[in-house]
Amino acid sequence: MSSYGVMRGLHFQRPPFTQSKLVRCVKGAVLDVAVDIRKGSPTYGKHVSCLLCGNDMIDDASKEKLSLSSSLSCDEIASAIHRQFFVPRGFAHSFAVLSETAVFQYKCDNFYAPQADGGISIKDDCLGIDWHIPTEKALLSEKDTKHPLLKNFDSPFYIDIDLYPEFKSK
Repeated sequence: MSSYGVMRGLHFQRPPFTQSKLVRCVKGAVLDVAVDIRKGSPTYGKHVSCLLCGNDMIDDASKEKLSLSSSLSCDEIASAIHRQFFVPRGFAHSFAVLSETAVFQYKCDNFYAPQADGGISIKDDCLGIDWHIPTEKALLSEKDTKHPLLKNFDSPFYIDIDLYPEFKSK
């Protein structure tokens, strides 16, 4: 369980231990983000964000409280309940907890390999991510404060390399 303001990421695993993730929020609300880090991609360095909300956000009081603290509309919150978000290989992944507490679930297609762990700074302004959390309220792990900015990052991923070789037909 994570509390309001907790931000993790932007994480990925280097080849050959790359991971895809299917994520969802079981309780509370999180903003989930994926950044394309495949060299040569027309969307390299671009991000997509997705609000994910658990069942406890169904009632109007919960939606109103989150709306006031995050600048998200009650309609945006309502449409994010039960939503899942897929993060493909070659993308860095991050999330920010927007509710008082949140429970977040991952389904990964590869095991965690600490020796292949990589990251990009979650505070990189060049990414243009609106986290819906005031900077002074952000809670980052020590590990996540040490990742490089995108401009200083040498990605191990390339747009023309197949990141899903196990699915090739024989």
